[in-house]
Amino acid sequence: MQKTEIRSILEEQLKKGAAEEYGSFSNYSEKDLNALIELEDSILQSNGYKNITNDQFTAKVEQIFGRKIDYTTSSNFLKVDTYNKCDKELSYVPLSAEYQNIYISKKNKLLSYFYPLPLLIDYQKNYPDLKKIEDNPIEVETDGSKIKVARWKDIPNVKEQQKKNVQIVVARNMYLFNDNKTYVTWLVTQDPAFVKTLVKQFGYTKEPKFNDLTMNDYLTNYQTSSDIGDIIFTKNCKGELEIRTELLKYIKDHTKSDENRLLTALENFGYALKDNHSFTSDEKYKILAYIGNTVDPFYLDFAGINSGNAVWNAESVLYNSVVKDKNIISVFQKNNYYGLPDLKDSLMRVQGIIEHDSE
Repeated sequence: MQKTEIRSILEEQLKKGAAEEYGSFSNYSEKDLNALIELEDSILQSNGYKNITNDQFTAKVEQIFGRKIDYTTSSNFLKVDTYNKCDKELSYVPLSAEYQNIYISKKNKLLSYFYPLPLLIDYQKNYPDLKKIEDNPIEVETDGSKIKVARWKDIPNVKEQQKKNVQIVVARNMYLFNDNKTYVTWLVTQDPAFVKTLVKQFGYTKEPKFNDLTMNDYLTNYQTSSDIGDIIFTKNCKGELEIRTELLKYIKDHTKSDENRLLTALENFGYALKDNHSFTSDEKYKILAYIGNTVDPFYLDFAGINSGNAVWNAESVLYNSVVKDKNIISVFQKNNYYGLPDLKDSLMRVQGIIEHDSE
């Protein structure tokens, strides 16, 4: 797409205005998205973005979003719905509070929100001849009367938004597809909602600082709520159980004698499993195994202790669960303890206590 075509699309977008509620974005199409992607490609290239192969890009997209790219189809785009990861139907809807879709370009090997061009480019500076379009008010008819709607130049701090959106495009793509770690801190501090979406919605847990942001945010807002399990034990779009082991490792690494709130939240999820209708009985046993493998070893040292931010129960969720359901023992054994390193020893400990108490 030539600069002249970007110019013509920008011109049309300026004429439509910036009022989503009055239909300014209703006629945006793939043509508008193509112009945006070409503009972003130019921005990325000027910031040192390195082109990668189709195979490398395909592997990255699958690793990050769990989506497979098919280069045999005619469409250039994959739509990733950040609210519903299983909605894969391609539609071209500009960014708004209601629609936070990410569009992945197979041709240009980059991703982006569907920004209107005036939210990415300083059009008054780069296309000064188009400024005259906004000299006149934009009017639409509603309920039998005409009203004036917002033009892009009327948007408060539009230049700051343009600058921030360029930074977002560069940081996200340079980190995700070029493995440029220099953008990690910027993403955590300046683009935290996106970072948390990567971890919570899509299970992207390979970046420790992203996990740190997500788990500290959980701790700040929810403390020991069982809701923590909802981001660790999830279902994929095929309805299969997925367990985010990096987050379990995070909990283990950040639990101490005087700080066990994340561990307590994980235990609380284990206690609530019996009333959770999202999982089958087999899946619940597996989830309990992973929780027990994470939680139980701490009880060897800290059971019954209260210290700092830690309240340690007299016994673990694994012990209390086995007391109520003896089938857990045979299920874990039949599944070879799910290959978990500490689970067999923990189960033996629990059995020993139960047998001792019954004597």
